[in-house]
Amino acid sequence: MVPADLSPELSEDTGSPPSAPAYTVSAESRREQGEVYAALDLGTNNCRLLVARGARRGFRVIDAFSRIVRLGEGLAASGKLSDAAMDRTIEALRVCATKVSNRKVTRARYIATEACRRAANCGEFMERVRHETGFDIEIIPTEEEARLVVAGCAPLLESRIPHALVFDIGGGSTELAWLRTPRHPRAPAHVVSSMSLPYGVVTLSDRHGGRDVTPASYAAMVAEVKEAILPFEAQHGIKSRVARGEVQMLGSSGTVTTLAGVYRNLPRYNRALIDGTHLSFEAIREVIGRLASMTYEERASHPCIGGERADLVLAGCAILQAICELWTVGGLRVADRGIREGILFGLLDHR
Repeated sequence: MVPADLSPELSEDTGSPPSAPAYTVSAESRREQGEVYAALDLGTNNCRLLVARGARRGFRVIDAFSRIVRLGEGLAASGKLSDAAMDRTIEALRVCATKVSNRKVTRARYIATEACRRAANCGEFMERVRHETGFDIEIIPTEEEARLVVAGCAPLLESRIPHALVFDIGGGSTELAWLRTPRHPRAPAHVVSSMSLPYGVVTLSDRHGGRDVTPASYAAMVAEVKEAILPFEAQHGIKSRVARGEVQMLGSSGTVTTLAGVYRNLPRYNRALIDGTHLSFEAIREVIGRLASMTYEERASHPCIGGERADLVLAGCAILQAICELWTVGGLRVADRGIREGILFGLLDHR
């Protein structure tokens, strides 16, 4: 299965420019197959929905939604989802439920990740979600989360490079996947191993601070994450393959897409200009230095960051820097796609 080509046509309903990708399809994929599919990804920071129709060579997105809800805000300290966070999320899920109903969705998968895995009151929250929105949300394990990320991003991998390190920096965790690259773009990637780190942009910001990040606190975040990923390196010996030029790196997250937008000095985030592009480590270092020198207010006013990400972006930079310092591939491919696309491919494969 290959994806539809994506370019601006359909805007998502979001509260901030950085999380407003848009989608359409190439002419060769316009043959619809009748059924309507929906994929919902409820993360620690975002609530995201894609609705699509099956097409002859993939899918055509007909509706989309993304909103920053910060479901996991304060979770690290309390162990519970706060009332305010649950209220925000329920409001976003009601919008998703309306879209699912209006689009007459016939097959769907609704998943939740780290915040719901960790929260002591998640059962109570899930019951409220069922009662108020009608969604029966599946809380997936970390291995399934990594698999869906890889499935959604696999079409961006270069078949000539035999191995790939794929990562997704989320709100409550970061998923790492080590895989053998498929030799054909329509073949599935083989995930050799995956690892879930309990570090995401929300959890790190909650613990180290995100508004006013000092050089010392930033260095502490980088060191903490690097220490956590060392066992993954020890298990697979990725560095030696990097030295032989056998590894490519792909990043799927708001962190890498935001950095790419900042690097390109976009007046407004534009998914069509970011998804699938390459970002060198030199460019990453330059942008991180630029963001670290900004005040919170300057980050909030940047068109590719916005107020809802201004206190989270440096935590994401710290996670990314730790990954890049350990595995010096030299550059990465930026993916503005991931779990939702992986869910859709899975639904299409089983139709």
